[in-house]
Amino acid sequence: MPVQKVLLASPRGFCAGVEKAIKALDWMTRVFAPPVYCYHEIVHNQFVVSHFEGLGVVFVDDVAEVPAGFPIMLSAHGSPPEVIAAAQRGGGTVIDAVCPLVTKVHHELKVRARKGYTVLYVGHEGHEEAVGTMAVAPESVHLIQSTSDIDALVGASGPFALLSQTTLSMDEWSGLREHAEEVFPELWMPARSDLCFATTNRQGALRAIAHRADVVIVIGSANSSNTVALTKVAKNAGCPLVLRVNGVEELPSNLEGVVAVTAGASAPESLVAEVLAFLNPSEGVEEYRDVVEDEYFPPPPELREVLRVLGSVLDVALGAPVASSFDSIGDREFTAAEVLSSSN
Repeated sequence: MPVQKVLLASPRGFCAGVEKAIKALDWMTRVFAPPVYCYHEIVHNQFVVSHFEGLGVVFVDDVAEVPAGFPIMLSAHGSPPEVIAAAQRGGGTVIDAVCPLVTKVHHELKVRARKGYTVLYVGHEGHEEAVGTMAVAPESVHLIQSTSDIDALVGASGPFALLSQTTLSMDEWSGLREHAEEVFPELWMPARSDLCFATTNRQGALRAIAHRADVVIVIGSANSSNTVALTKVAKNAGCPLVLRVNGVEELPSNLEGVVAVTAGASAPESLVAEVLAFLNPSEGVEEYRDVVEDEYFPPPPELREVLRVLGSVLDVALGAPVASSFDSIGDREFTAAEVLSSSN
């Protein structure tokens, strides 16, 4: 029996932070001669990284690899303070594409550390976001990945606070939060959860349909934390077969029945379209829309300043005012999907 129906989760794919980062790096490839450097993958997706490598972007895991004077972008996951300082000492233009929601957690950690808290940080060891966040106040923060990590802090000096990596699954985070509250009844937590609204929205949409599916396909890369979280949501919902794929070429040819499809927050919609065409369901596609996202994050301030200066130079060179190199309305309307589909 071929694929009967596709249940398509919405929202899916790019979030506001990923949109911001991809468009910002695209601007850099247009303004600066190659190579442009980027500290870590701009977002965790093979397709996106390959696209920018084709435009002359060089991804590095150590800013010391960047030659003096060359432009560098810092990834959306947030960077340790010492990395930002080292990049600035290099003498080139430094643009930080960190997601504002990650910046919020950095700020919370700084404030709690300054007030003498012992901070429990729920995250994944080695993930760029966790590394960057914990480096903000390393003497005050402890990585939490299991209930035993929480229990090990009994007897440590309080007060205690709980912060989180933004891309965790709600199921993973809530269990550890509940245990932490039991162990430390006076535990401080931010008024608004650290979990990214886009991550939570994608998980909620998938959770609503996964139990109806014979197969769940999650599109996204293996090093994408929020993509992996979606696979956990599908498995916890009881779906018998959950597939995480980078793209259509990794799908088996013998899928059948009802298939649910979603995509991680760093996966392009073009990959979703290719998967739907491959599945070709006999009864069509049923889209389940959980919420409508309309959040917009403007380009990094350093980039806006570069574009402002560029516009001023053009004004002088041409002897007359010209259209600004950056237009906020145009930036909101021009999507990262269009960036990735353009020939540049």
